[in-house]
Amino acid sequence: MAANVHRQTIDLSGNPDLVVIYLGLRVNTLNGIKTALGFGPQIDASVAAKPHGLLLHERIFYSFYPPNIGMRQYWRDMDSLLAWTRSEPHRTWWTKFLQDTGGTGFWHETYCTRGGMEAIYDNLPGPIGFARFAPNVDARGARYSALQRTGRSPGTEHPTIVPESDIYHD
Repeated sequence: MAANVHRQTIDLSGNPDLVVIYLGLRVNTLNGIKTALGFGPQIDASVAAKPHGLLLHERIFYSFYPPNIGMRQYWRDMDSLLAWTRSEPHRTWWTKFLQDTGGTGFWHETYCTRGGMEAIYDNLPGPIGFARFAPNVDARGARYSALQRTGRSPGTEHPTIVPESDIYHD
């Protein structure tokens, strides 16, 4: 029987350290709509600047109710992704979000071809993604940073944007 489907796949041998990250911003309050809409032009500008190592950026609309918008990004490697997150404008966005979420919740899930997956879920009213089937634990200590959650040791080349002590005062 002849197939009527033209099937294709990809050759990722030229991208041995590929990292795929899904990010989402969930609107939790009416004020969150304004916050979410305000990020669009900023994200577009940061992508237009062609950050080193960003191979592809795609917008994703996860749900209408509650509004949950986001993106999928393909990065050459984890070092490129981490370097970008520690530079402007991301450093400022993340610092401001951790001080005031603007009526939103944020999440990301990262998948590395060299092994390791990690996720963070901030200010979400319920579980999504990995959090729907894996045990939920506080993002503290060895689980505080994405670098550590992927099983890599923290180093001086990728310092944490906001130290854990600035968030937890206990």
